[in-house]
Order: sequence, then structure tokens, then C-alpha cells
Amino acid sequence: MTLDDTQRKKVAQWIADGLKLSDIQNRLASELDVRMTYMDVRFLVDDLKLTPKDIEPPKPIVPAMPAAPTPAATAPAPIAGTESAAAPAGAAGSVSVSVDQLARPGAVVSGKVTFGDGKQADWYIDQSGRLGLAPQQAGYRPSPADLQQFQILLESELGRMGM
Repeated sequence: MTLDDTQRKKVAQWIADGLKLSDIQNRLASELDVRMTYMDVRFLVDDLKLTPKDIEPPKPIVPAMPAAPTPAATAPAPIAGTESAAAPAGAAGSVSVSVDQLARPGAVVSGKVTFGDGKQADWYIDQSGRLGLAPQQAGYRPSPADLQQFQILLESELGRMGM
């Protein structure tokens, strides 16, 4: 269906006003008595070389995982001979993050993380936007510095993927 120049100018004005394509479709029907499918409206806007204004979506908030305090009385004793073999926790650039091609069941996105001490964990973000960690070693808790670096790297990686 073709529109005349005044109708095209109205559509251009609606786009400039920030209306969504569905709103334009409704206004075409109510104000101009022109019935179009949503796809036809998309093609019309494209043919007129107009670009709808995208309202900036709110950035998802990934809640920080609180580090549980580990009092010295409840902290496990180090195993003899392993102190020198362990890498220093929180060393710069020591945390690495990867994103799975297919998210694990129940998650929107998931992946793996290797912390500064070499310990690995699976991470996931559920439908509510909550970040979860599933360490491979039961009871493992990464250092607060490693957690902070993990969250920064995760946000960067997901941003690069457009999430």
C-alpha cells in the first residue's frame, strides 16, 4: 500500500516523536484509516529511510555475591606442603571467564570461571537476573578480590556479546 506525501510526513513525525512501530500501526489505522500489518509498517519505515528511536534499555543489575566471613577458628587448616604451590589469590589478570554456547537448564546464560588460585566453578544467571556460582570443589569460596574481578570480566564479556 502506498501513502501520499502528507501521510509519509506524519509517519516521519511519529518516528521523530519516538513512537514504536506498533504505535505507528495503530495510529495509521485510527487517524489515517490505513490498515497495515506490523511487518508492512516495518517495511514502510525502512522504505522511508527512517530509523525508530530506541529507548535505552535499563542495564541489568547483577547482584554482587557477598563474601562470607571466614573466621580463623572455622577456616580449614592448610595442607602441609601446598602453601608454596598455590598461586597468590587476586593477582592481576588471574581470573578468566568463558560463556557457554548453550546455557545450562534453568539459566539465561552460563559459563565457567577460573579463579586466581586455579580453582574452577560454573557460573549462571537465572531468569530473575541472579548470579550463581557452582564451584567444582565442594565448599570452595573465592577471595573477595577474585569475585570482584570475576564480576567485572563477566560484565565485559556479556556486554561484548550484546547481553
